[in-house]
Amino acid sequence: MTMELEYNRDLYGVEHEAGPFEITPELIQTFNRSIGETNAMFTDHATAQAAGYSGVLAPPTLVTMLVRNVELPDIELNFGVVRFHAGQRVQSRAPIVAGDSLMASSHLKEVYPKTGRSGTMVFTVWETTFTNQDGLVVADVQESYASRE
Repeated sequence: MTMELEYNRDLYGVEHEAGPFEITPELIQTFNRSIGETNAMFTDHATAQAAGYSGVLAPPTLVTMLVRNVELPDIELNFGVVRFHAGQRVQSRAPIVAGDSLMASSHLKEVYPKTGRSGTMVFTVWETTFTNQDGLVVADVQESYASRE
């Protein structure tokens, strides 16, 4: 038996953009402190330059902070009374360097039900692509949200 979900399917294919996000050495340093990052590629300008980069590298997961700035619409899901963040995946595509300016573009990827021991939940998945000032994709972030009865 297939569950028929009620939600706004018109959101498929619609991009929601945000940015630019300026990647400053201070932003990288603050993020490093928050996650306990000590790798010199992410903390020391000279080390990153010696490796061929124009500035200190940002940890690939820095984009998880930026993704929160993309305003996503309510999909008008007619299911459940409890909603929560159910997971996140970051796929690094290219280095993010201090001095970069990133843009984000998010779209609804999928909505699907899943039944387990605790009952049925509906997952809403959004995918966000980050590009730098040169149009190069630097990261993809996939976020899942769950709704349960």
